[in-house]
Amino acid sequence: MTYSYTDLKKRGPSAAVLKYDAQSTMGPEVVAQGHGRVAKELIRLAKDNNVHMEENAGLLAELLSIDLGEQVPPQLYQVIAEVLLLIEEMEKNHS
Repeated sequence: MTYSYTDLKKRGPSAAVLKYDAQSTMGPEVVAQGHGRVAKELIRLAKDNNVHMEENAGLLAELLSIDLGEQVPPQLYQVIAEVLLLIEEMEKNHS
């Protein structure tokens, strides 16, 4: 699964993309991030592929500070878990 987080209110669009495999023992991983044109392309790709996007400025700031390919630190797990539960619920309601 891949999730995008966007904040369109600050210096243009910014986005970070997480990859999470529930079957893996590893935590979520930051696989893409950027500002401006890069963020716009990430957002476009997410929309084109029906990938859920969540706007959360605080979480986005934290995710943008993580190097690509790095796992999300455990202190962010609760926020990400809440987002994943919200997405799961939305998917159940739209199935």
